[in-house]
Amino acid sequence: MVILITGASHTGKTLLAQRLLEKTGSPYLSIDHLKMGLIRSGSTALTPMDDEALTEYLWPIVREMMKTAIENKQNLIVEGCYVPFDWRRDLGERYLREIRFICLAMTDGYIDVNFDAIRAHGSDIEARLDDGYCTPERMKEENRFYRESFRACGEKVTLIDGDYEKTITELIGSL
Repeated sequence: MVILITGASHTGKTLLAQRLLEKTGSPYLSIDHLKMGLIRSGSTALTPMDDEALTEYLWPIVREMMKTAIENKQNLIVEGCYVPFDWRRDLGERYLREIRFICLAMTDGYIDVNFDAIRAHGSDIEARLDDGYCTPERMKEENRFYRESFRACGEKVTLIDGDYEKTITELIGSL
């Protein structure tokens, strides 16, 4: 099985992937690591700020890695924000049966009440070199965009609106 985790920045995608790795022993692929490896190696002229172009560039690679894991009956956790909203169109039913999709998004109210804690936990799993772009307004806008865009494509979005730990624990328990 492949578990595909996506969502807005600072929603806990990497934390969820890390906890799933610890629970299941399944490896996980960070799309951010792939992105930075390709950028730093000079394999692309894209920069970390080219979000839309990076999704178009990275998704075919990630998609084929997921398909390979499924074909080889290997479990894999894939996490990152570079997942197209209509990601299912690229995969046949054979593959879709073996993929569990999770999109994390926070509500405006949750961000309002918890913004300082969200920022404080931003580097719990991976070090963020520059977190200056993270403001409550930007977080709300990005989370709304993810919620609306994935829902418009028929995807379920896991809303973080209250107890963060309970939401993550319930997600892990449902797998």
